[in-house]
Amino acid sequence: MEQKMDCIFCHIVSGKIPGDIVYQDEEVIAFRDINPQSPVHLLIIPREHFTSLADITDKETCLIGHMVGVANQLAIDESISGDGYRLVINCGKQGGQLVPHLHMHLMGGRQLSGQLG
Repeated sequence: MEQKMDCIFCHIVSGKIPGDIVYQDEEVIAFRDINPQSPVHLLIIPREHFTSLADITDKETCLIGHMVGVANQLAIDESISGDGYRLVINCGKQGGQLVPHLHMHLMGGRQLSGQLG
C-alpha cells in the first residue's frame, strides 16, 4: 500500500503517530478527530494514500462504499444512528479539505447547524 512520508494520516496508519483508533481493518482505519466539531467526530480513512476523492478511479469505488459501511456501523456503535448524523468528504482546498489524504468525517451527537440539502 502506498503511503506518503509527509502525510500525518499515513503516520497514524503506520503507527508512527498515535491516534484514538475506534476501528480498523485491512482497508480502512477510523479514529477520533483531535479537534472535534461535535460530540462524536470520527475520521474514516483508507490505509492507502489517496490525496483526495478526486484521485479515486473506477477500481477504487468499492473502497468508498466500504468507508460508508464502516461509518454507518460506527454511527450505531457511537449511539448516534437513531437521531441522525452527518457524513462528509471534503475535496481539495476550496472544498475545505485540510489534510491531503482522503478522509470521511462522521459527526453527530447534537443538532448540527447548516442545511446542505
